[in-house]
Amino acid sequence: MKVGTTRNREEVPFLKVTNLTKQFGGVRAVDTVSFDLNKGEILGVIGPNGSGKTTLVNLITGFVKPDAGKVFYQGKDITGMMPHRIADLGIARAFQMVKPFYQLPAFKNLIIPLFSPRVKRLAGGKYGDRDAIAIDLLEEVGFERDSFVPFKMASVLPHGYLKRMELALCLALRPELIILDELFSGLSMAEVASMLPIIEKLMSENLTIIMIEHRLRELFRISNRVIVLNYGKKIAEGLPKEVMESEEVKKAYLGSETE
Repeated sequence: MKVGTTRNREEVPFLKVTNLTKQFGGVRAVDTVSFDLNKGEILGVIGPNGSGKTTLVNLITGFVKPDAGKVFYQGKDITGMMPHRIADLGIARAFQMVKPFYQLPAFKNLIIPLFSPRVKRLAGGKYGDRDAIAIDLLEEVGFERDSFVPFKMASVLPHGYLKRMELALCLALRPELIILDELFSGLSMAEVASMLPIIEKLMSENLTIIMIEHRLRELFRISNRVIVLNYGKKIAEGLPKEVMESEEVKKAYLGSETE
């Protein structure tokens, strides 16, 4: 019995979403969506506007409570938990619309997650020099350390830097799973190209990532698997190449991308 129990525990997915469902009025935004995510994977989530991608993320991270279904993180049922409790377990998310503390310098925006109970716990009860850690994190996501940029007010930073700061906010929490909602949105081709090595570095560190993206070519370059949503339903799942060849996906979403 002990051997069997150990084997079953090892086979538990890192994240398991089962029949997750959410309805707003007469619209079923997420309709019985299920998928598993293994540790160290990058999972892409794509679909037309209004297909339920952000609602799915909100359900996983506790910002919206599901009508039905379950979410398990490392075998623990986190369905309907408050967002701060889910974050404390090691799930961080970057929002599609960046909303920094505009009247604070860029590095000071990272102080709140660096003061979190999770960070203190993982640091053995000590926070350390948070200003220095914040600047290190900004450098990790592409801020120039020897420039004045980390010290500029968030209100004057270009959109590309704000997106990088959103990623740094996630990393400040020392997460095991990061969910990125359109990280590349609003970025130029050059800015996206400079972000890809950062994501690839996180992959090499065995961080698990879910990425919602409309920039399909860039997403397919780095993702291990992709799921496709349409009208709240999962209509496809597989390798990026397999998904692109699906007639249902082409009809629902990729037609203009593959022509």
